[in-house]
Amino acid sequence: MAFLKRRRFVSVIGRKSGMPAGLWLKCHGCGKVVYHKDVQENQMVCTLCGYHYRVKARKRISWLVDPGSFEETHADIESVDPLGFVIQEVSFSYPDKIAQAKQKSGLKEAVITGFAEIEGCRTVLGVMDFSFRGGSMGSALGEKFCRAADDAVRETLPLVLVAASGGARMEEGILSLMQMAKTADAVHAVNDAGIPYITVLTNPTTGGVYASFASLADITLAEPGAHIGFAGPRLIEGALKVKLPEGFQSAEYQFKNGFVDRIVPRTELRATLGTLLRYLSPRERSKTA
Repeated sequence: MAFLKRRRFVSVIGRKSGMPAGLWLKCHGCGKVVYHKDVQENQMVCTLCGYHYRVKARKRISWLVDPGSFEETHADIESVDPLGFVIQEVSFSYPDKIAQAKQKSGLKEAVITGFAEIEGCRTVLGVMDFSFRGGSMGSALGEKFCRAADDAVRETLPLVLVAASGGARMEEGILSLMQMAKTADAVHAVNDAGIPYITVLTNPTTGGVYASFASLADITLAEPGAHIGFAGPRLIEGALKVKLPEGFQSAEYQFKNGFVDRIVPRTELRATLGTLLRYLSPRERSKTA
């Protein structure tokens, strides 16, 4: 009899709940359970602690730009395999990895570029996507950024970049690293033309992307808690034999030390960019002249 009671008890406990999957979310920041829909409606920012989740580029564009205003450019530029890169120990080639990245992210490359309006201000916009090979910089990404910079100069429009990257793409070797100089030169051309350039550093923005075009803006914004820096903390500690301070390379640490101009929560970013563009854009200034 006791055995039968125990069986009934186990069957009740083991029964699946009728609650839909994914209704609740355990926050990566505070560890508390939050209603998933509330986080989604808050642009994937925890409503309890403000933790900013990574988001894909097209979703971020939908939050940033005026509805229906985004016109994608240079969508035909894709990564190739210039070095015939092969790792003998694994069966996947570089083209295989690119194909996987395309399937995972729904993109052709780790950055989307285009023309857009942000609170009525026309601009050239680039948004990086960490889900495509960790936002790593290769020849295609560098070329897309440079063409977006050319668009900004030609059309006399501000350039806005939302960065997210783990560094350079090793499968392209020196061709990847040379994008640092190439994109920095493109920023120089934007500066010479008197065109404002604004970057938004998200989590993470590191390596060659940070050491080149992501850190060369006239105004540098960052999302709260974003990891920002060139080399990783463990590498620095190992090389210099030092103990790094608490919060090293966080957006807050970089702001305190003058490498970031302002930390802006994601839900306030569109309004902040709109204000900056109205102040800085040559076209917007001419309207009020």
